[in-house]
Amino acid sequence: MPTRGLYVGRFQPFHLGHIDAIKNVLKEVEEIVIVIGSAQYSHKFSNPFTSGERLVMIRSALEEAEVDFARVWVVPVPDVHLHMMWVSAVEGYTPKFHVVYSNEPLTRRLFTEAGYKVKPIPFFERQFYSSTIIREKMLADDSWRTLVPKSVADFIAEIDGINRIRDLHQTDKI
Repeated sequence: MPTRGLYVGRFQPFHLGHIDAIKNVLKEVEEIVIVIGSAQYSHKFSNPFTSGERLVMIRSALEEAEVDFARVWVVPVPDVHLHMMWVSAVEGYTPKFHVVYSNEPLTRRLFTEAGYKVKPIPFFERQFYSSTIIREKMLADDSWRTLVPKSVADFIAEIDGINRIRDLHQTDKI
């Protein structure tokens, strides 16, 4: 069985920092399982895109970055709102994995307590490459396209994602 690493994110949207993280993980393992977390959520300012849309973004961005698809699994996983059950839910949705890559404190803690080796991922210019910052830039129409792969920017334009984010920002305020 190949050595597999697990990488969890919401990818709202998928950006160049995510590509960098995936490439770094693939230097250490034979395969990566990319978990689209909070898969059941969409159409909120903090989670504007559906899991299907995030799958398209990830796949097109990995293709654009020339990442070998034979080494990648992409699995949507809905949230389980009981922390003691979340790792089991992830295990049930994904192929077997051996090491978890995360910088998120709760994710790190839960997988550590479940007995997994957890490794940090080097941040790639975190002050720019954050989905929260990118959504704010989209809202302000402030040069966000340079922060995501071209294929992701094109896809967001195709689905009218900017207007969705603007509408959702207004809705979330109500």
